[in-house]
Order: sequence, then structure tokens, then C-alpha cells
Amino acid sequence: MTKFIFVTGGVVSGLGKGITSASLGMLMKARGFRTTNIKIDPYLNYDAGTMNPYQHGEVFVLDDGGEVDLDLGNYERFLDTSLSFDHNITTGKVYSSVIEKERKGEYLGATVQVIPHITNEIKERIRRIARDYDVVIVEIGGTVGDIEGMPFLEAARQMQLEEGRENVAFVHVTYVPKLKVVGEQKTKPTQHSVKELRSLGIQPDAIVARSEEPLEESARRKISLFTNVPEEAVISAYDVEDTYEVPLMLEKEGLARYLVKRLGLPEREPDLEKWREMVEKYKNLDREVEIAVVGKYVKLADSYLSIKEALKHSSVANDVKVKIRWIEAEDVEREGVKLLEGVDGIIVPGGFGARGSEGKIMAIRYARENDIPFLGICFGFQLTVVEFARNVLGLKGAHSTEIDPQTPYPVVDLMPEQRDLDRLGGTMRLGAYPVHIKPNTLAKRLYGREVVYERHRHRWEVNPDYVEKFEEAGLVFSGIAGDDERRMEILELPDHSYFVATQFHPEFKSRPMRPAPVFRGLVEAAKKKRYQ
Repeated sequence: MTKFIFVTGGVVSGLGKGITSASLGMLMKARGFRTTNIKIDPYLNYDAGTMNPYQHGEVFVLDDGGEVDLDLGNYERFLDTSLSFDHNITTGKVYSSVIEKERKGEYLGATVQVIPHITNEIKERIRRIARDYDVVIVEIGGTVGDIEGMPFLEAARQMQLEEGRENVAFVHVTYVPKLKVVGEQKTKPTQHSVKELRSLGIQPDAIVARSEEPLEESARRKISLFTNVPEEAVISAYDVEDTYEVPLMLEKEGLARYLVKRLGLPEREPDLEKWREMVEKYKNLDREVEIAVVGKYVKLADSYLSIKEALKHSSVANDVKVKIRWIEAEDVEREGVKLLEGVDGIIVPGGFGARGSEGKIMAIRYARENDIPFLGICFGFQLTVVEFARNVLGLKGAHSTEIDPQTPYPVVDLMPEQRDLDRLGGTMRLGAYPVHIKPNTLAKRLYGREVVYERHRHRWEVNPDYVEKFEEAGLVFSGIAGDDERRMEILELPDHSYFVATQFHPEFKSRPMRPAPVFRGLVEAAKKKRYQ
């Protein structure tokens, strides 16, 4: 029988349910169980694709083209796996499916209701994923008490009844504040949160108590008493320096061990040696490089979460810690490139729309003219082409037609199949596509392969009419799309210490033990710049 672990949250959002779920998945996988994670997002959007990064953090893209919540990125990194679009269940998906079935007459004249039709759809989607796994961890987004989350909690309650209590467990992540005035940890928010959960028919099996400092024993006893959870299942999840420490902390606290026993799984010791080595190595790096990320959503660091993580992975691979200097592209427009002085590398990431585009172009020019290691991603790749056209080829007014539809030199243009679309959601070039890498290039040295599969999310691309002009001026397109040779995928400048840009998003496939090659190369070049 497949075992299900539902992870819920209480008191406030943003406590780290995603990292807790990812860590739990990783601990189960480390014990040899076939494990996967599912994320439930109770919002009405069909997917995360049209959501502003300021509201919801980055949109993570999967191999199959699914645009999903950033927690699926955490799952992929912690479990070192690739997930599918079906691993993200949203209210929009569930209701769309139920209404479609109703229109087709599949409910045979029944009055379609939240119970049983919506809850049955939710359970069916979870079970469809679960077929191939021993353990499935289902994170229910939001907090207990949110009206949007009610059908999902009800579906989870029903699953415990249908699958048997021995096959379904509940982990509740809650907040334990410490008031400076009193000087002690307060358990009342946790008590109220669990009371709310129990009123919905769910008794948590374990409490993960999030706090700034380790949980005091008196607080642990009190939580156990008032929530009817054994003391050994009240888990202290205090703040740590780095999220990759969380699985080790939860293992030390005994969370996975308790759940293995609770679900009747065979008890095994987890293989965490390599993970532990990676965490220790990262914590003990004594040399540092500074890399600027010039973006348009930098006020919310989660907007570029995968870039931040890819730099972390590359830190370990290069024995040097990356300090990120977050720079708002509009600030570069106002204050100039002096904001970039002293950095060892520059990244211009993806994004949509005109805001901040000129600041990004200024940053790209600064990197090119001062031989600062540089990586452009997606929109950053396109603006690198624009900068080169303007300042090397002398094509005054060159631009992307996304920003300036009337540009005299449309060096970046809308992909042919993107014209005349009347829907924004799910219509871009999305997911993993083959990229052919040319021999004797930096890209070939970085990847070591002739064909790689990388994840895309874009509508515009380099206009093939200008490619010859660029190459005559020294720009090398070292990666070309495997499905259409007119599409440029990677560019580089051979006479530069490190100047690379990619149409795809390499950060989405970066893993703690296997950093994305172009990020690893950037950090290596930044290290050389500073220390050689």
C-alpha cells in the first residue's frame, strides 16, 4: 500500500511548509522508499504561469512545460528528481475538470457539489500520482482556516478514512513565537491552529514547531498536552543558516523515524553522508565572491529563488561562497553603472515587459566592456543581443519587438507560432527542448555534450535575419535549438573571460550535487577574477 503524508500549515503562511515537505521527502528517499511530493495550491488560477513574481515568487518550469509553484523547485532539488505538471494541483485545475465533466454529462444528472464531486476529483488526482510510489507527501498550501483550502482538507480527511489510518498521516507546521517582553515561547497560536484542524476532523500525528530558537522543553510538553500529540512527535524546527540543513535537523529531531513507525514502514537508516558533506562544505567556505543580480523583482528574493540556489550549488563546486548583490534594474537607469562597481560577476535574469530593460542593457554593456564574468538568462539573453546590436554593430534603436514594436532593427522578434494568440496562460514555448552545442566552444567545454535538454519559458527569440551580422562581428551562437535550427539558444564572446547568455533557464535544472554548468562556469570565472 502507498503511504500518504499530508503537510498542513497554521497561524501564518511562509513558515517553510515547502522546505519541510521537501526535507521529509528527501529523508524518506534516503531510506530507500520510492518517494514523491505533490503541492496543492488552493488559488483559483489554473497554474502559476500568469502570476506576478511579486505576489507569489518565481514561476518554476518543469520538463513537461508545466508552470508551477516554486515549492516544486524545492522538491526537485531536495529529491534530485524531475516532477510533472500533475504534481501541482490547483483549485483552478480541479474545478475546470469537474465543470468539464458536468458539461459532458458524466455525472448522470446529479447535483454537482463540493462534496463529493470536488473532493473526489482531488483524491483521484492524488491517487493517480501515487500509483508508482511507496510514500507520497502532499503539501496543502495556505493555512488551516482559509476558505480556499477547505475542500482539500476535507479530501485529505476522507482519504484517511478510505485508505486506512495506518496508511495516512498528518504533519502540521505551526509557529511558536517568543515575545521579547515575556521572554518565553508561546504555544497558544499552535493550540488554536490544531483546534481548528481538529474541528475539520483531522488529528495531526506530528507537529513541526517553527521558531527562531530551539523549542524549549516546557513548550514541547505543553504543545503535546494540548494537541494530543506525543512529545516525541513535537518537532523543533528552529531557524538555520541554510535551508539544506533542514533535512539534517528534522532527522536529528526524529520526524521521519516517527512517521516510518506510525505508518508501519520497515525501519531503515537513511543514507545522508553526501548531503551532510555538502552542507558542511558550504558552511565552512572561507573565500567569497560577489555576484550582482540585476533584475526587476529583486525586492522579493523568492522571485529569483532558483538562481539563488544555482549559485549556492556552484559555490560548493568551486570552493567559494557567493554573496549576491541584488540590484533593481530601474536603479541602474537612475543612478548608473556605479551600482555594479566591485562585483566579480553579473547576472541579468529573465522577466517580461519594458520596465527596467534599459537598466539591464546598461549592466550588460558594463560587463562586456569591462570583461566582468557575465551570464544572461532568457530576457537577459535577448537584451544581450540588443546591447550588442546597438553598441557593436551600431544599429541605433535596435530592440526587441516586445518592448518597441516599431524598432527599425527588430533583432529580437515574436516567434512565428506566438502570433495571433488570444490566451496568455500556458501558450509560451514551455518546458525541456533539445539544444545542439557547437564543437570548440565554451558551451561545449561547460556541458561536455553535444545535445542537452534545457527548460524554456519565452515568446520572443533572436531574429534569424540578423544572426550572420552578429557572427561576423564576433558574437558566437554556440547553442542552436534541436527542433528548429533557426532558433538561437546560447551565445558567447570568445575574447571575453566569461560572457555567456542562454535563451533557456538553466537554473531550473540545477541540483545541490550537480550545479547547472553555466552557473558553475560563472562562479569559476568570478573566482579567477578575484583571486588570480
